[in-house]
Amino acid sequence: MDYIKNYSLEGKVAWVTGASYGIGFAIAKAMAGAGATIVFNDIRQDLVDKGLAAYEEEGIRAHGYVCDVTDEDAVNATAAMIEKEVGVIDILVNNAGIIKRIPMIEMEAKDFRQVIDVDLNAPFIVSKAVIPAMIKKGGGKIINICSMMSEFGRETVSAYAAAKGGLKMLTRNIASEYGEYNIQCNGIGPGYIATPQTAPLREKQADGSRHPFDQFIVSKTPAGRWGEASDLGGPAVFLASAASDFVNGQILYVDGGIQAYIGKQPS
Repeated sequence: MDYIKNYSLEGKVAWVTGASYGIGFAIAKAMAGAGATIVFNDIRQDLVDKGLAAYEEEGIRAHGYVCDVTDEDAVNATAAMIEKEVGVIDILVNNAGIIKRIPMIEMEAKDFRQVIDVDLNAPFIVSKAVIPAMIKKGGGKIINICSMMSEFGRETVSAYAAAKGGLKMLTRNIASEYGEYNIQCNGIGPGYIATPQTAPLREKQADGSRHPFDQFIVSKTPAGRWGEASDLGGPAVFLASAASDFVNGQILYVDGGIQAYIGKQPS
């Protein structure tokens, strides 16, 4: 048996939310390389146009839609449009997300709610929109982009950690509720990835030294570096493919070994 064929996404339609750039773009690019037809959305037309240009530059013919993933009516309309114009969604990657780094006692409830809305409510809304067609077709794959904060707390990210912890449990519940329909729902938990979102944590200091958090993360990571968005491509293709048909309700942490490592003894 040619096992490599199990990793092929030929003939599959993959919707990656918020994939105009960054982690979502890298995952979509990897899936396109495995044969999938790529669909993505973003919240504004200028971001969709930017994404379409980036995909075209990579030789990928992607389909872009303007859609706010926190708006259930808009999501349902977009899912219906994708099915009509591209095909039934075989693979959903709930990637769109935000973070607000604010100490908890300084954070307003409206900001907390916004993070929960984008990072937790939206994956529920989008998954709910695509599952019926997956059931009808006989199966599908849902990949939720979780986080190290699905497991750990850290200063200033109370809303994000709460949302990502909830997303971990939503992942397990979708797997529990719809596994019998040949739907696998798993999560990817990126470690610290070099993206525009984490750029402030990697800025050089005025004296040319590394940001203290940058030093901390590199010292805590056995790989000795930040991850690249491309590091998530292989895991995403695996979880989207037939190779993972009996993998369900799991969170695959792509973190360079942080969770396995207690850290170096102080000298």
